[in-house]
Amino acid sequence: MTTNRPAPARAGRREWTALCVLMLPLLLVSMDVSVLYFAVPAIGADLEPTGTQQLWIFDIYAFVLAGLLMTMGSLGDRIGHRRLLLIGAAAFGTASLAAAYADSAETLIAARAVLGIGGATLMPSTLAMLRTMFTDPGQRAKAIGLWSGVMTAGVALGSVLSGVLVEYFWWGSVFLVNLPAMALLLLLGPLLLPESRNPAPGRFDLLSVPLSMAAVLPVIYGLKEIPSEGWNVRYVVSITVGLLFAALFVHRQRTAASPMISPALFRGRGFAPSVALNLVSAFGIMGSAYFTTQYLQSVLDKSALEAALWALLPSVPIGAAAPLATLLVQKGVHRAHVVTGGFLIAASGFALLSFAGTDALWLVLTACAVLAVGAVVVMSQIMDLAMGAAPVERAGSASSLMETGAEFGGALGMALLGSIGTAVYRHEIPDSAPAAAHETLGGALAVADRVPGLATAAREAFTSGMQGAAVAGAVVLTGAAVLAALTLRRIEVREQTCRTPDEPRNLSASGV
Repeated sequence: MTTNRPAPARAGRREWTALCVLMLPLLLVSMDVSVLYFAVPAIGADLEPTGTQQLWIFDIYAFVLAGLLMTMGSLGDRIGHRRLLLIGAAAFGTASLAAAYADSAETLIAARAVLGIGGATLMPSTLAMLRTMFTDPGQRAKAIGLWSGVMTAGVALGSVLSGVLVEYFWWGSVFLVNLPAMALLLLLGPLLLPESRNPAPGRFDLLSVPLSMAAVLPVIYGLKEIPSEGWNVRYVVSITVGLLFAALFVHRQRTAASPMISPALFRGRGFAPSVALNLVSAFGIMGSAYFTTQYLQSVLDKSALEAALWALLPSVPIGAAAPLATLLVQKGVHRAHVVTGGFLIAASGFALLSFAGTDALWLVLTACAVLAVGAVVVMSQIMDLAMGAAPVERAGSASSLMETGAEFGGALGMALLGSIGTAVYRHEIPDSAPAAAHETLGGALAVADRVPGLATAAREAFTSGMQGAAVAGAVVLTGAAVLAALTLRRIEVREQTCRTPDEPRNLSASGV
């Protein structure tokens, strides 16, 4: 049954002002992924952590964030996204203050873990609230485009901000910058942000919480460690265990009376392809970053801060990518064509990277810019398609699934492309080189003063590995372009208003 409905109400000044407020926590949450890049040496000198503690200081935030995204997205659908957002902002601000003045490694690790919990509440809540505030498809597309650009730029800005703050202040300042934004959110959020929740969510499935974490964390851990340590049995077992728990989690969601993640989400037109394509776009971004950051520092011999500043240049065109993609769709270009074009642009960035030599700063920066533009074009349109296909009452669950998929994609990109690059590097490095040189470029440079010509050979070997990984990345993204063209073209623009008592829906899906 279909009926005519009035056009969705258009957002006004209040909603766009609220969007600006929401962008602040999103920017900071994404920056916190990379904000310790230059602060770790200062933290090490001050708190004297062990090697294991230093790794946890760096990684615990991303692990907790990835593990709790689905839980927090579902919780927001139940208790209200604004309420969860404000709770998360308070936790994030408090943990930032504790981290800034931590007097031991254990305290800093605990504070970073709470930051991860806060980040897991903030990220899905911001995207879910966009679905609530912007009901007009065109306005929602613009808002989600801005969301995608801010999130992508935040990771790049985090490392630069870290370097600048540590250069002129102390390492705790990288956390204190969070406080003004969180205070502003707590002050203006209740005034500007509407509350939204599922009116009939059912009981919260507590068993799904540990199952979801057991599914996500071992896989993310294994994939993150493989690029540097290789296909160690421990990491393969970790991924296998995670996949087994993922199967249990899916079974639980399909059989529970009130699942944490409703399988009905995947019946929304375009939602399942959106999750898969978003994963591939994250694969490209993080897989390329694994090489380009090392290239700037270890091949071109830039300092950490110099490398971070140079890495900002590819972020400049990102601001125009998402709005341009949205404008093309609104002008009548099929979304399938825009997403396909985005993947092909990103693939061409990898193709450019495959031609980089050991002294190709501008070629590498250009390749990174092209790849980032293509990826943001894809992400902005895929996010809009997914959130348009998801019912409003399940917007939190939908956004958390998209973001969890992106976490998996990023880890997979580093693991797969990193493994290819490492294999090529070890094949190219001279057999006569010391054992440390056969492991990583950093190991080779550490002993290069004792072996004439080793530094040059190692840099050339790493560049060859980057070229091989870039070819593989181009192939994967070209395949994704074909997949997008085949799947998204079948998604029609239509508005469904038929509701059933057991499945409340608002499927005003913006498709192609």
